Amino acid sequence: MPGAPGLDATANPGSAHRPRNAKHLDPACGQALNGSAAVISIAVGGLAGAYLLGSDKSLATLPVSMMGVGLAAGALPAALVMQWIGRRVGLMTGTGFAMTGGLTAAIALIVGSFWLFAFALVLVGFSHAFVQQYRFAAAESVSVEMRGIAISRVMIGGVITALIAPQILLYTRDAIGSVQFAGAFVALSVVALVGLGVLTMLRFPPRPSAKASTASLETPRPLLEIVRQPRFLVALLCAASSFALMSFVMTAAPLAMVDSQHSEADAVLGIQWHVIAMFAPSLVTGRLIRRFGKEAIVGTGLVLLMVSAAVGTAGIELLHFWGMLILLGVGWNFSFVGATAMLTDTYRPSERGRVEGFNDLIVFGMVALASFFSGQILATSGWNAINVIVMPVVVMVLLSLLVLVLPQRKASA
Repeated sequence: MPGAPGLDATANPGSAHRPRNAKHLDPACGQALNGSAAVISIAVGGLAGAYLLGSDKSLATLPVSMMGVGLAAGALPAALVMQWIGRRVGLMTGTGFAMTGGLTAAIALIVGSFWLFAFALVLVGFSHAFVQQYRFAAAESVSVEMRGIAISRVMIGGVITALIAPQILLYTRDAIGSVQFAGAFVALSVVALVGLGVLTMLRFPPRPSAKASTASLETPRPLLEIVRQPRFLVALLCAASSFALMSFVMTAAPLAMVDSQHSEADAVLGIQWHVIAMFAPSLVTGRLIRRFGKEAIVGTGLVLLMVSAAVGTAGIELLHFWGMLILLGVGWNFSFVGATAMLTDTYRPSERGRVEGFNDLIVFGMVALASFFSGQILATSGWNAINVIVMPVVVMVLLSLLVLVLPQRKASA
């Protein structure tokens, strides 16, 4: 496979910093705190949009879509900033955008400006593009066979996010007078500030120096040459589709639950269980990848996405919504972690910034489109249509994965 092997414990230039990372709960702690901004914004973005719009709910999910736009727009800059100035300073930069976005969102809600609120979530999304770099930082610091475990280990921080973010939201959403949800976004900024403090204590492997030998830093290939690899294309398709479908359903779910006469607290709790399901499997996903292979885990995740859609069409009781969201989260974890591990097989260390940035640009561009159309389709065609759309897309992606895997299996046999 193309790409240089990862660094082992003895070769890793950042290995000397591992004890300090471990002492401060590793990058997973930073992922937990700095990932809270996105969870809070997704959980109430649509509800806050509806609150600002009044009777016309057709654009209610637009702020969440704009967060996806910010995420896509920040993907390439985040990857390049990490390569130019290092992981720690790059992640701190992203946290600054989260703090600014949270305060701007609170101001927008106080003054009643829907479009300022949408812009605020663009900033939150831009910040989350930096958070997404944690998984690549983990993958590049270990050997090839350990990359799946490293990625899933960092993503365990999302479990902490799932536990703290909804509680922050529930206790602070009405903290500022009669302005609903404004307190939650102020709290978002405070959590980001705490995350900034954690980042000052973390250390990552140093960037390769400009004088690095050609043996340790190979000449980068043209981006088009890397992108044209079948394995890269399938990994990108699996990652983008699984993330976009998850966003497509998750964005609509809180609004659909409230429309089905469930409370806002039930909707927030459903998102909490969903986010726990997104990240809790990371305790075992890496080991499953080592045992069964990346492609098998991606395929399993895609099948779970289809099962979640089937549960979503079965009814509108609370258990239907929560069951669907839990299955959606687990399916996303398997497919996205596996696809990310597949992607890291396709490029060399010297190609990291451009390839990771290009990958995230496509993935989160699709996420932004999915969340935007989610609100439109929910308003015009209803909740069942959201779930039905998931099924043919998953079938198409599964077929592309089989086209990649079957020739390899035959050759191996």
